[in-house]
Amino acid sequence: MLYVFIGDDAPEALATRLSVRAEHLARLRTLQELGRLVLAGPLPALDCDDPGPAGFMGSLVIAEFESLHAAEAWFADDPYVRHGVFADYRVRPFRQVLPA
Repeated sequence: MLYVFIGDDAPEALATRLSVRAEHLARLRTLQELGRLVLAGPLPALDCDDPGPAGFMGSLVIAEFESLHAAEAWFADDPYVRHGVFADYRVRPFRQVLPA
């Protein structure tokens, strides 16, 4: 089943986000190599590709896992969670309708 992962950045988290980004992306690339990643990316704080020092509001990931429990465990071990980039995060089941 697919799951949507949403992380809301903590205030002033940009420096920490940047310092652990490579580790975060490595985990996502592993999901991609396994064919389980649908999409992933940050939510810019400004309406532009590069928000500069304004940073990001959070991140969104959609990926396939065998259960909600497995998805939650995977996200709880994400560097952005472990290092406090996210002030809050959640995982929800997701059913893709389009594109089919």
